[in-house]
Amino acid sequence: MDESPISLTSNLEEMAKLSNVEQTQLILARLMEGGQEDDDTCRELDRLTKMLNDDTQNKDKEQSICDVIDDVCVDTILGYLDMRQPDSVRSHAIVSTSAYLKAAGEKGNEALRKFFSDRVERGTYDDYIVAFCVAASVFPIAPAVTTDIFLSEGFLSTLDPLMRRKWKSRKVETACLEMLNVASMNSQCREAIQKYCADWLEEVVDQDPDEMAKAMYTTDPEIQVSEGSIAMRRHSSAVQNLAAVILAKLRAVPSSAQQTAEGSEGRIQQANTSIEDLSKMFSTMILKDPEQGKRHSVEGLAYATIQPGIKEEVAQNKELLKALVKILSDAPAKSPLTYGALSIFVNLTRYQPVQSEEEKKMTQLKAYANATGKLGAPNPLNDDDHVSERCKKVFEAGIVPVLVTHSRHGSVASLNLIVSIISALSVTTSLRGQLAQQGAVNLLIAAVSALPDTEAQAKRTAAQALARILISTNPALVFGGTRARPQNSAIRPLIYLLTLDPGAETRDLLPTFEALMALTNLASTDDDTRVTIIRNAWSEIEELMLSSNNLVSKAAVELVCNLVQSVEGIAQYAADTPQAANRLHILLALADAEDEGTRSAAGGALASLTAYDAVVKGIVKRPRGVEVVLGLCGEKSEDLRHRGAFVVYNMVACEGDAGKMARKEIRDKNGIEILKECAKTSRKSEVVEVTVQALKALLEQQD
Repeated sequence: MDESPISLTSNLEEMAKLSNVEQTQLILARLMEGGQEDDDTCRELDRLTKMLNDDTQNKDKEQSICDVIDDVCVDTILGYLDMRQPDSVRSHAIVSTSAYLKAAGEKGNEALRKFFSDRVERGTYDDYIVAFCVAASVFPIAPAVTTDIFLSEGFLSTLDPLMRRKWKSRKVETACLEMLNVASMNSQCREAIQKYCADWLEEVVDQDPDEMAKAMYTTDPEIQVSEGSIAMRRHSSAVQNLAAVILAKLRAVPSSAQQTAEGSEGRIQQANTSIEDLSKMFSTMILKDPEQGKRHSVEGLAYATIQPGIKEEVAQNKELLKALVKILSDAPAKSPLTYGALSIFVNLTRYQPVQSEEEKKMTQLKAYANATGKLGAPNPLNDDDHVSERCKKVFEAGIVPVLVTHSRHGSVASLNLIVSIISALSVTTSLRGQLAQQGAVNLLIAAVSALPDTEAQAKRTAAQALARILISTNPALVFGGTRARPQNSAIRPLIYLLTLDPGAETRDLLPTFEALMALTNLASTDDDTRVTIIRNAWSEIEELMLSSNNLVSKAAVELVCNLVQSVEGIAQYAADTPQAANRLHILLALADAEDEGTRSAAGGALASLTAYDAVVKGIVKRPRGVEVVLGLCGEKSEDLRHRGAFVVYNMVACEGDAGKMARKEIRDKNGIEILKECAKTSRKSEVVEVTVQALKALLEQQD
């Protein structure tokens, strides 16, 4: 029975009167006693975890509680990691084990080594099960010491005869495979597994589970064999599936020995069971019986889809994609199943990194330096066209709403993968509107805030995906719904991209360009958005206007063109300050730039700003200011002539001293003839109309 609140309180009060060492001894005694309800065991393990954590943090303690945790106590704690224990108990036990190893330091590592060697030495099925379960559980929290144990002389070589015994224990098999599965994440362990265990792993995978049952039935049709017994099946399908996952890891991530063989012989020796065979096995298991061995099938497929050919096979299988989306939808947050399913979709949608010319040459040189002497062309299934098609199929399977749900409660690692998938989908322009409709914008904005600063690359990836979507969609539709985030919430993530990634080895301006384009789109909507952008990113935008990259410079000026539609934007150029005068000087220089797009954007900004006297005076006073404006009127492009004529019209129509100065300077610079020629050569009515108005103002007002 559960403890009542009163008895629980009194127990805690009694415990508080004891010293830390005495409390620890009491907790350990209860854990050794056994026979408790699972909830009580979990509660005791939690108390032990707290005691150990407090012990670690207390630097002034007279005695560590680890001094009273002897080999028997360690045996008790680690015993709760046994696969035969309930999942709830095992999960609490791994936290306690982690706390103990941290608190005990090297003493804890030695205790772990002794526990493992003692159990393996005894050699009973029960001891093997516990030892293998402990190794599998502890590997992620103490990889260094567990790797040493795993690679200790003679250990792996004993597994082959153990696994090949005629009469074997399913639980030993499963525990051993669970251990090998976790260990195969480590490159050194993976090499050892390839050397000592690959043959019998192949045997487990290749054997027909019903073979022995058929043989026995042929010999004696009257024999009664119970489902799941050793007599009926030598290996269960779950065991086969787990062995297949380990083989998939060995095939997908070759060991150094395999890579050496590839270099010396030109190829890797063909395995009995290929990665393609394993992939089909996992896919069949997911489609046929998604509940049985679901986690291992998904994990295996996650490794298999590293290979380009298998990516294509999975992407072409609509039924399998939908089944994977369903598995992800039903998977608990922060679970291995969630991470495995997300990893599959990351593999399917991953684009190859963009390489500079120098990087491409280095890649070729490295390939040529290989013993084969071949340049090694990249696999065509990894090119952008194939990835784009896979992205479309993944999107059609309904992945986005599921990603949105998982992003709210997932781990940092899962959020990283989710951002990667959405980013890949956003590369395809035709998907961007639908991504916005299905909640991707809110997901990405939240991800930039939720990801810690240590995940700077993931934050930039999320911001870039957000930029791509906002370039191609109407902000009013994206942010207009009742449940949508405020539009200004998208500004800060985009500003994040206006500065180059300090951790990047190469200078990639594409994210910056896309962020500028997205901000330009947002700045076309309302003054509140424009003011927010100016107050938070003006210095970065000004710097990018002078970028040596024409596309980035043009995008920055186009953004300014929208920002000067607000009073705060106008003040940056119309104020009576040296800074404002310098900004106007830069804008005029950009209106005379070599790049036509940059000239067009600068002309558009000047067309808005010349509605104000201070700007008109600033242009007249600036050496070559008027020549630059008139130069726009003489351009071949109708759009550029339109901008130039509009600027001239604003200047000559200006009242007061600013207007007089402008009209005189324009006349002196042959402005009347330039405008006449502009009107003659223009075919668009709006260009002719504004040019004629400018000429009329010049001719009628004799200052």
